Amino acid sequence: MSAAGSSGSESGRKKGSSTACAEASGGKAPSSMEEVISGGDAALQTLRRLAGSGAASVPEPGIAYLPCVTKPEKILCVGLNYRNHTSEIRMEIPKYPVLFNKYNNALAAHRQRISLPNTAEQFDYEAELVIVVGKEARDIPKQEALSCVFGYAPGNDLSARDLQFRTHQWLLGKTCDGFAPVGPCITTADEIGDPQSLRIESRVNGELRQSGNTCDMIFDCATIVSYISQYMTLKPGDLIFTGTPSGVIQGMPEEKRCWLKAGDEVQVSIEKLGTLWNEMA
Repeated sequence: MSAAGSSGSESGRKKGSSTACAEASGGKAPSSMEEVISGGDAALQTLRRLAGSGAASVPEPGIAYLPCVTKPEKILCVGLNYRNHTSEIRMEIPKYPVLFNKYNNALAAHRQRISLPNTAEQFDYEAELVIVVGKEARDIPKQEALSCVFGYAPGNDLSARDLQFRTHQWLLGKTCDGFAPVGPCITTADEIGDPQSLRIESRVNGELRQSGNTCDMIFDCATIVSYISQYMTLKPGDLIFTGTPSGVIQGMPEEKRCWLKAGDEVQVSIEKLGTLWNEMA
C-alpha cells in the first residue's frame, strides 16, 4: 500500500466523508501519517477497507504534498554505502556503517521548490532509498530487523559539498533547510518484498545521472537497522537514508563538475516506489 502526506483545502474537504466511511466499516480513519505508522496493522486495515469502500478521493494532480513523515524523532543517514560511489570519490570501503544525521528543518516534500543557501556553491544530489521505521527497536537482531520497517520511500540526500568538507564533520553541508526531500509516497514493506533488488536512478533536467541497484549496498537494510538499534532506540516514524550509488557531481573530474543551481529539476526514481521531483530555487 502506498500513502502520501498531503495538505490543502481539497484534501480537507474529503476528510469528513472518508472518516464517516472508515467508521462505518469498523475503524476510525487515521488523520496523519504518524497515526498510520503508530497504528500498525490495524490502521493499515482501516485504510484498505476505506480504499475499497468507494469513498471520495483526491485526484493526484490536486494533491498538495507534505514530506512523507513530518515529525520524525530521528533522521539518520548512511554514508559511503555503495562500492561504486565509494570508489568514485576515492574513499575506502568502510568496515562499519558511516552514520550522520539531518534535522527536521531539512525535510521537504515532493514537488517542493528548494531554496539553495547563499552561503555555499557546490550543491549535489544523492538518490537514496529511505527506510521508514514502523516499530520501536532496540538491540534487534539482523534476522528480525526488517519486521520493524513500516515502508520505504525515495529520498534525496542533498549536499553542499563545500560546507560538508569544510571540517571533518559533515553535518553543516547535509542539513540545510530542505536538504532531505522524501516522497512522493511511502510504500509499505509488504508491497516491496526484498528491498535489496530495487533499481534506483536520478536525473537532472531529464538527463540520467545515477543508475544503480540496492543490491549493491555494502550494508543492506537489515544490517543498517540492526546496527543502529544497538546504539539507540529506533522509534516509529524515524527515517533512515541508506546511501547513494555512483554518479554524483562530487565523483566527476573537477573540470566536469557542474553543481546544481536555481532552476534545475532533480528527480529520484526507485523501482516500485515512484519518483520524487524537486526544483532548486
